[in-house]
Amino acid sequence: MDTIASFFSFITTPVSWVIVQFHTVYGAIFGPDTGWAWGLSIVSLVILIRICLIPLFVKQIKATRAMQTLQPEMKKIQERYKNDKQRQSEEMMKLYKETGTNPLSSCLPILAQSPFFFALYHVLNSIANNDTIGVINESLLQSAQKAHIFGAPLAAKFTDSSSDVAALDATLTTVRIVTAVMIVLMSASQFYTQRQLMTKNVDTTVKTPFMQQQKMLMYIFPVMFAVFGINFPVGVLVYWLTTNVWTMGQQMYVIRNNPTPGSKAQAAYLERLAKHVTQHGKTRGRGERAIVKAIVAKGRDRNEFERKFINGLSKAGLAAQADGTVLKGESAVATVAEDGTPTTGAAPKRQQPKRQSKSQRQTGAAKQAGEPTSLEKSDEPEDDKPAVAKKTAQKSGSGGGRSKAQSGQRKGGPQRPKSPTKK
Repeated sequence: MDTIASFFSFITTPVSWVIVQFHTVYGAIFGPDTGWAWGLSIVSLVILIRICLIPLFVKQIKATRAMQTLQPEMKKIQERYKNDKQRQSEEMMKLYKETGTNPLSSCLPILAQSPFFFALYHVLNSIANNDTIGVINESLLQSAQKAHIFGAPLAAKFTDSSSDVAALDATLTTVRIVTAVMIVLMSASQFYTQRQLMTKNVDTTVKTPFMQQQKMLMYIFPVMFAVFGINFPVGVLVYWLTTNVWTMGQQMYVIRNNPTPGSKAQAAYLERLAKHVTQHGKTRGRGERAIVKAIVAKGRDRNEFERKFINGLSKAGLAAQADGTVLKGESAVATVAEDGTPTTGAAPKRQQPKRQSKSQRQTGAAKQAGEPTSLEKSDEPEDDKPAVAKKTAQKSGSGGGRSKAQSGQRKGGPQRPKSPTKK
């Protein structure tokens, strides 16, 4: 560890200078020899470093989004070479190379702040060994050795002996309790950060090697912190606990406001966004407009949560536009009618024809064939009826007379008396 720390010794002077500047400010408030002054100086150093790493964090998010856009292609490769794992890995690496993406981009912030971490470790180790380093002179060295955080010296470690801890004016039990609690908090915060990334902000519909790597890191990093943490000075534990808490809060903000498409976080975000838009009838802020614009641009490639969001707006009488704004459905339709150009808003619904009865369908078929309907027949005068119809009526009348005559009744005139029967 000393070899690695000495390799980063070029940055120990700037790190020690920053700590001293913060110590000057906090020492005027809490006292120069207090643990609050030195502890808050380390916390402020972490915050300053993480603020400087925000552009790298944004680049990391963009790289992660690029990996997510490749998931359909990854799924095709998995299905095509599902029985050949080696060929599947080769095709994956080829895809990464062609698109310029890096599956290990999530480790960039950790790699970027590692020089500061080792530099701070080297500074605190020198304080424990009573050696000056960087801009920390003899007076500052004695002040740092007197500083205690919850009773544990700033340069004490979990593995120190009783004599080493006694030289720093502390007890071994206090040092081990404080360092153990800080190691547990450090490992727990790292585990929770990776877990919320895997459970809330990952599209679970496609399983990729990137997801497997993230799952491995979720369990490996906390174990690494627990194993190596017993060799870290209290000041380094303060540094690493602070950066883990910062990462956890930063990750929570990103998951809530810019979630991964297809993840559970996106479903929760679109549900909140739909509720707000339906209440106010508009989107607020550039971020919301950008997300709505991206959803509209996807068209038929929208996932389940995005389709549900668009359908919810349609049911509320709203239509998402191509620029990310939201208009009422009638206004969007009127704009299309006036301009004659299609928009991405909600189109007017097609009216379904009413169901007709059997008689109405027969009437309609008769009209198409040119035949008169029953109503039209009733409206025609008697003289206009064709002769064939009259003959048919006469025949039907004569037939009726014969049927009555056969029954013994003469149609019209007096009835013939019955003749007497001959015996």
